[in-house]
Amino acid sequence: MAMVSQRSRLASEEIRTVFDFFASYRSDIPDEDVLADLTFGNPHEMPLPGLVSSLKHRVEPKSVDWFAYKSNEEEPRAAVAEALSQELGLAFTPEDIAMTAGAFGAIALAFSMLLDPGDECIIPLPGWFCYSTMLAARGARAVPAPLAEGTFDLDIGAIAEAITPRTKIVIVNTPHNPTGVIYSRERLAELADLLETKSREIGHPIFILSDEPYRRIRFDGVDFTSPAAVYPRTLIDYSYGKILLAPGLRIGYLAISPQMPADEREAIQSYATTTQVSEGWAFPDAPLQYAIRDLEKLSIDVAALEAKRDRIHGALTQWGYELTKPAGTFYLWGRAPSGDSVAFAEELARKGVFVMPGTLFDRPSDFRICLTGTAEMIEASLPAFESAAEA
Repeated sequence: MAMVSQRSRLASEEIRTVFDFFASYRSDIPDEDVLADLTFGNPHEMPLPGLVSSLKHRVEPKSVDWFAYKSNEEEPRAAVAEALSQELGLAFTPEDIAMTAGAFGAIALAFSMLLDPGDECIIPLPGWFCYSTMLAARGARAVPAPLAEGTFDLDIGAIAEAITPRTKIVIVNTPHNPTGVIYSRERLAELADLLETKSREIGHPIFILSDEPYRRIRFDGVDFTSPAAVYPRTLIDYSYGKILLAPGLRIGYLAISPQMPADEREAIQSYATTTQVSEGWAFPDAPLQYAIRDLEKLSIDVAALEAKRDRIHGALTQWGYELTKPAGTFYLWGRAPSGDSVAFAEELARKGVFVMPGTLFDRPSDFRICLTGTAEMIEASLPAFESAAEA
């Protein structure tokens, strides 16, 4: 409708496929016939006891201003800077941290601070399906850069081809949703060299936005390198919703690499809070900020996730599926036996098993399984996968 802004209309079009899927994927199946919903990263068991007890404790007022306006509060920022410095081996300060409503809020903050209308942001393909809608809402352009075919590693050549004089941000999502790939330090260093060269050529800095909400969900003892360790112009977004399996608790942060050139680092520090105010007081609620030191100590059972990965990966590969064995995240990515992920997802749905077709990731031949379903759900789903492999 003409009364709705063009940006809003464009943003809605970018996310429409996801919303249509979300609204309809279980509509024809009675709940009692659902064996396993392996689509979105939602919990299927009760929350971590430590999370519940912390929130109960933190919601109890300790002062008259307990629920007063909160922005980027000093204590949570200090706690995050301390934990992040220890985890990544970089000297973050509280001023490098902006508390946000999950990684979603952190990505939005980075886009709003760094992009003007017409600017370009390079996004991985396949990749998370919300980058493009957030960019469209800001009048910026998403420029896809395909990942390496077969391995889904960063394709440095594809990123180089995607860079133009309007490029401001390159998104690196590691561990990667949907494939579970974790990028090596060597590959990230290659990207850093490219971006240093291209920044000089086009006359302005290109930033990396390192999308790291699954950073602590890794398997097989795989190491993790943040782009912030090899490329100074890096911002990190993070969400506690993944490691806690509580995506409805909207808290995360945007962190500035302490190795960023001082003038750029100070500029981003100075504009973060005012930008969040301009976006509608986009800060986490008070009790969540108070709880940060507790949340830093909590985690879902990653070993149990790894066991579920191994169970379903082993079964499906035995039946001939082509899969990428994830090194992290809680997803499993593979190719639909027929090459048609929508038909494959519909066939499974008729048997009470739901997966996400790759059309949501601009990859119609592939599909994604979410491992946050219970072990019982995964066992119940296996006959449907076996049957679909033979079809």
